[in-house]
Amino acid sequence: MPTPAFWRQWHRWIGAPAALFLAFAALTGVLVAATEFFGEDESLREANRTLVSAVTTSAPADAWTGRMATVMANAAQAAPGAPIDKITIELKGQAPVITLALGRPAGGEDKRLIFDARTGALLRTDGYADKPFINRVHSGEAFGDGGLVFAMIWGLALLALTVSGFALYWRLAGANRAQRTGLKRWFF
Repeated sequence: MPTPAFWRQWHRWIGAPAALFLAFAALTGVLVAATEFFGEDESLREANRTLVSAVTTSAPADAWTGRMATVMANAAQAAPGAPIDKITIELKGQAPVITLALGRPAGGEDKRLIFDARTGALLRTDGYADKPFINRVHSGEAFGDGGLVFAMIWGLALLALTVSGFALYWRLAGANRAQRTGLKRWFF
């Protein structure tokens, strides 16, 4: 069985370089959580959570597609010939919207056109990215495939630190556990 010195050595060797990447993952994770918690999208989700949509599964098709022809005509004027990556129809809430996520003719994301679902009028144009930038930084994806590989490595480093730290704790706590009582038996 490995000795406490073995576990301490591995814990230090993995922990020292991994600490920088774990701090990066922790910081960007906090930013992702804060963005999600305080973001405009979350406020809208919370406001709409208790509302009930007027459109049901038994509603006629024109209840949810009624303005699509107007939306498509307005989209053709706003971005002639642009490829449509996806269409999102949000029927619930005070201001239901239809969102067209547009791509670029050569590939990649371009912009989002947000339309009023009741009238088909263009409300605004926003930037469009498949994922928010902070999420891509947190996962390492913003740095390409190498960033994703690095993210997997620092995740494995965290797992290794957890295992070696637990092994150290167990060995050190077990050394004199029988002589200790109460919480001191586990927290020394």
